[in-house]
Amino acid sequence: MLHIGLVQANTGIDPALAAAGLPVAIAGLAVGGAQIIFTPEMSGVLDRDRKRAAGTVVAEADDIVLAAVRAAARTHRVWVHLGSLALATGDARFANRGFLIDDQGDIRARYDKIHLFDVSLPGGETYRESAAYAPGDTAVMAATPWGGLGLTICYDVRFPALHAALARAGAVMLAVPAAFTVPTGQAHWHALLRARAIETGSFVIAAAQTGSHADGRATFGHSLVIAPWGEVLLDMGEAPGTALLDIDLDAVATARGRVPALEHARPFAVTMA
Repeated sequence: MLHIGLVQANTGIDPALAAAGLPVAIAGLAVGGAQIIFTPEMSGVLDRDRKRAAGTVVAEADDIVLAAVRAAARTHRVWVHLGSLALATGDARFANRGFLIDDQGDIRARYDKIHLFDVSLPGGETYRESAAYAPGDTAVMAATPWGGLGLTICYDVRFPALHAALARAGAVMLAVPAAFTVPTGQAHWHALLRARAIETGSFVIAAAQTGSHADGRATFGHSLVIAPWGEVLLDMGEAPGTALLDIDLDAVATARGRVPALEHARPFAVTMA
């Protein structure tokens, strides 16, 4: 069994609050037996005011939330998937970057979000993530002591090919940290995550933002853990907090043996008839 912990957060516009709060959550989960902990997308600052965010978003080397989480991982001897941070890159746009941190506090992997959320939703909500963030171009499958962990972020969940590629590369777990909007969460969150788990025969672990945020947005919550056969093992609802769960990674081989879809995928051409 692998003992995992999840943090469901209501991140605001002040990174100092996250730098103080995340280590407390990590400490509590570690005391509860977690071996690896998952946090949401934008775990440091969640701010859609681009001008204001520019005053708090800094380079990776200077980010106080990353430093605090690395120190907590080292102190409590626990791995942490820090879902993502907004980071300055020296370019005009930020990076939306996730980190896998080991139990010594060392960064084992980085992943920059590939697919950016540029949409207009019913009700008038408009998001143009690409206006402030540059997309990544490389999928990342990270090694852990328990097996491969595929790194994705939020809107990536709508692109099955990414998750299939990570599973074929050796991932038995797929991390999907998110800050899903309420309308899209109500319509699609559970269905998308269950689909990615079933298609790849992998555990899907999705730590999420929740509630009304200081920048005026609302996020869906419902951090989930999905088993490789599609069962919802954990749903954290709408309240911020933490959760612990044991997962049996042998279920991956069982699910993939029952329906070996990853092995059966074939190249094909599309013709217009």
